This record gives sequence, C-alpha cells and structure tokens, in this order.
Amino acid sequence: MRIVFMGTPAFAVPTLAALHEAGHTVVAAYTQPPRPAGRGKKLQPSPVQVEAEIRHIPVKCPASLRSAEAQAELAAFEPDLAVVAAYGLILPQAVLDIPKQGCLNVHASLLPKWRGAAPIQRAIMAGDLTTGITIMRMEAGLDTGPMLAFARTPVEDKTAGELTEELAEIGAQLMVGTLIDLAMLHPIEQDDAQASYAPKIDKAEARIDWTDGAEAIERQVRGLAPFPGAWFQLDGERIKVLKADIVAREGKPGTTLSDDLTIACGYAAIRPVRVQRAGKPAMAVEDFLRGKPIPAGTLIG
Repeated sequence: MRIVFMGTPAFAVPTLAALHEAGHTVVAAYTQPPRPAGRGKKLQPSPVQVEAEIRHIPVKCPASLRSAEAQAELAAFEPDLAVVAAYGLILPQAVLDIPKQGCLNVHASLLPKWRGAAPIQRAIMAGDLTTGITIMRMEAGLDTGPMLAFARTPVEDKTAGELTEELAEIGAQLMVGTLIDLAMLHPIEQDDAQASYAPKIDKAEARIDWTDGAEAIERQVRGLAPFPGAWFQLDGERIKVLKADIVAREGKPGTTLSDDLTIACGYAAIRPVRVQRAGKPAMAVEDFLRGKPIPAGTLIG
C-alpha cells in the first residue's frame, strides 16, 4: 500500500519502522514540527522525524492540517491509507477523506476505555489490571471510530515508560497484521456507554498528596514515571519519585517513619526506591540519603 504515516513521539517509531520493513511504500511521514529542548533550547526533531530521515522517507511538519494548502499537499501523495500513532494534531474530516481506504489509528488502550491523550498513564493510575492496543478506523470524534483489532497485556507493576515501550511494539505488529487482513476484518462499533476519557496529565497532578492511600500514591508514581514524575517538596526542593514500594506501616500522613525515607500516607506508607533531584540524574534512594540524610519524624511537603 501507499501509506502516509502520522506520528510524533517514540511510541510511534516502531509502527513506522514495521510498516516500512513489511514492504509498504511509506510515501511521507507527518510529524510535529521540531521543538526547542535541552539547556540550549535548540530545535529538536521528533523521534518520528529522526526515524523517517534514517529510512529516507519524506518528512512533513505542518503546524496544522486545516488549510487547503496542507490538505492539497497531503492529497498529492495519493495515499491508499493513513496510519496514525500519537500524532498530536486533530485531523479534520477533509483529511480523513483523502486516503482511499481511510485512516487507521494505533491507540494505546482497550477502547472504548481511555479515549484521549493519556491512556497509558490513566490506566496505571486507575489501577487497571489489563490494558492493550486497539486498531481503529478514524472518524471525526475523539477516538470514537469502529475497532478492527485488539491486543491485551497485563499492567502489573510497570511504569508508564515501560508500558509505553511494550505497547509501542505490540501496536506495531498489530498494525502490520491488521493491514494483511484488512479486507476480511469486520469493524466493531464502540459502545459509548462504556467509554471513559483519559485527559492529558496536568502538572498539578504530579505533586504527591500524602493524605492519599499508599496504593494510590504508588500507582501515581508509576503512572507518571519517568515524565513528568510524581514529586514531593523538601526544604524548598522538588524531589521526583520514580519508583516506590508500599510498606505496611501507619503514621501521620507526610511524616517519615524511619531513616530510610519510609513516608506515612493516608493509609499505610511508601518507601521511595528511585528518586531524582532537579537537574540531576535519577538515583537509588540510598545514594540520595547519603548526600541528604532525612531523619525519622521529618514532615515531607
């Protein structure tokens, strides 16, 4: 097939690579424009742009697809299909209508659960036992289109970063298989009554509220690791918690119960295992405490 690929972050890269290696003609890769990053704020291309250029696939970075010019440029590629994976731009109906066989999306949840921008993080934070990938045919609504294929995986104790990498690989293989069987698949309409929404993570959600139960805080830690990272404040400094264990101890929420940084929650306690200070690399909590001892009885903000 002649495919236009649309994606931006690392999650989308395995699908682009798998389509190309399966012998499809990827006529263009659409991705978000380069963004300033790092201390020097130099413009950095997206992971999809980097992968596309390695594979000599033409790259397009329009700020929007709503203009007639952008739509005409897309139509000029004469795509049979568009494959979308975490692109980050809304596709207007005029764009959805361009590929002869429509637009397929790699979505990182078992739809209709967790429609929206942050399905992986929301699944972890909600305590879901299982998540997965849905291949759906796109329509104008937010992740509302008919579903073509599913693949499941357990959440277990994975962080958002680990689960994202796993689902990216699952999604890539599922999309390739879906295209092989596309003519024989029967789309399944979503049940809107069973739908839930996964809004983008707000920065305010990253601060740990010690009055929450330890299980909820541990899920918050995993759901926000490695980015933006759940955090607490100590002596005016933000400390990210990237991994934590639940400990069966009780105390005043936010108070350290021992010198190893076990912190009381609204129910039970957690002990950070891996932390990160601002501007520093992540480290084991033992290394952190060697440089910054925190005695029992300290109130954590």
